[in-house]
Amino acid sequence: MSRIFKFSPILIGVIALIGFLIFINIPETEKQSQRRSSETPVSVYAASQQAFPIVVEALGTAVANESVNVTAQRQQTVTKVMFEDGDLVKSQQPLIELNARAEKARLNELNINITEAKRQLERIKGLAKQSAASEQLLDEQQSRVETLMAQREVANANLQELMVRAPFAGRLGVRQVSVGSLVRPGDTITTLDDLSLMKVDFSIAENHLSSVQDGQKITATSIAYPGEAFSGQITNIESRINPETRSIRVRAQIPNADLKLRPGMLLQINLEKRVLDALVVPESAIVPQGDTQFVFVVNGDNKAIKTNVDIGERKPGWVQVTSGLSSGEKVITRGTLRVRDGSNVRVLDIEGEA
Repeated sequence: MSRIFKFSPILIGVIALIGFLIFINIPETEKQSQRRSSETPVSVYAASQQAFPIVVEALGTAVANESVNVTAQRQQTVTKVMFEDGDLVKSQQPLIELNARAEKARLNELNINITEAKRQLERIKGLAKQSAASEQLLDEQQSRVETLMAQREVANANLQELMVRAPFAGRLGVRQVSVGSLVRPGDTITTLDDLSLMKVDFSIAENHLSSVQDGQKITATSIAYPGEAFSGQITNIESRINPETRSIRVRAQIPNADLKLRPGMLLQINLEKRVLDALVVPESAIVPQGDTQFVFVVNGDNKAIKTNVDIGERKPGWVQVTSGLSSGEKVITRGTLRVRDGSNVRVLDIEGEA
């Protein structure tokens, strides 16, 4: 027995309505998909008026405030070492003692002779008062005492030369001698650096000469300490400009109380020349084309408009726009290579807005 299916008019009407709605919406969905696929995703920056410091950059090498190779003045063997590698020492602190037996014996002999000569001098003075000794004899004895005392000063100086001391406060380097070593004048015992203050010499172009002066602040950075800046000031500007490089040498000093900076470090020097009130955009927004510079401005219809601009000063990552752009206008910073004049864009994020 076969079954006969009957459809109600209401069911047929509902199915027809659903089909109609699907039919009329398919084109709009396709249009939205096509329009969205034609929009280029970009990041933009709102151009802003802000303080724009002009910085002169240079490279310099750090040197210690004072630096010496510690050496002996006399040839002799080492009898005592009174420091270790890398010690912090005070001015005139003993470092090594050399064999001083002969000098000490000579000094002891002179002290005995001086004592005896003075005793004889007093005796002759007494006799001279009684006219029992001549003035010549008194003068000869006085001269003998003075000669012996002068010889004692020389002996004392020779003895002091056998004690090697730090000429100034600072940090010692690696010890080069041991007890029993024979040292000669000029042999390096260790190094000594005053690291409390660092000097750095750098050169700047002559066109910046009017922008530098003694006492001016500088900032130094080192790859050894990323993100950290060291402040100092200019202490000297050389009196002559190098005629070959057309540059002038400048010296600055940087306090180094924590001893982070070391001699020989390469330092990036930043010297603030002046501060402008400028319209600024990221350097990534600038599109060079020959001798002309452009930016892509995003208008209210989300279209990229190619706009000619004039630029002024630069600093890492940023550029001053002198004409062609107004404060608040949004320029594309990411995606400039994928857009053309009049392209539809989709803004992913906006930077620079207050």
